[in-house]
Amino acid sequence: MSHYFTQKGLEKLKKELERLKKKERREIADRLKHAAAFGDLSENAAYHEAKEAQAFLEGRILELEYRAKNAVLIQKGSTDLVQVGSTVLLESKGSQETFTITGSVEANPLEGKISGDSPLGKSLLNRRVGERFEFQTPEGKVTYKVIKIT
Repeated sequence: MSHYFTQKGLEKLKKELERLKKKERREIADRLKHAAAFGDLSENAAYHEAKEAQAFLEGRILELEYRAKNAVLIQKGSTDLVQVGSTVLLESKGSQETFTITGSVEANPLEGKISGDSPLGKSLLNRRVGERFEFQTPEGKVTYKVIKIT
């Protein structure tokens, strides 16, 4: 399965992966070594906690490696149509909001980054400047107008 990333998002993923492999693995290994020094591992809470942290860390590393291996960089294309990678200025009821359409891994609505697979993302794809569309929110239908695509 492909994972869509902006260049910045892929770099962030690779930095996290490097940090986990180089720093976090070493820290957990040190914790395991220290906890093992206490003796009887069957009742050693610090050792079991470190083993659980190690398992979680290795799972996260595998997940990030998979995402990096299957990463597809989002290429900025035409600004005529909204597509994954576009930043869109929308207007509704006199106020404006800006959204960047990202892959699902990078989505963060609090930062204005929405997935192209999200309901709003799907509604925005292939829209043109000046186009109006209705979107169903929990509070009811909202009419948006596409002001700018970059």
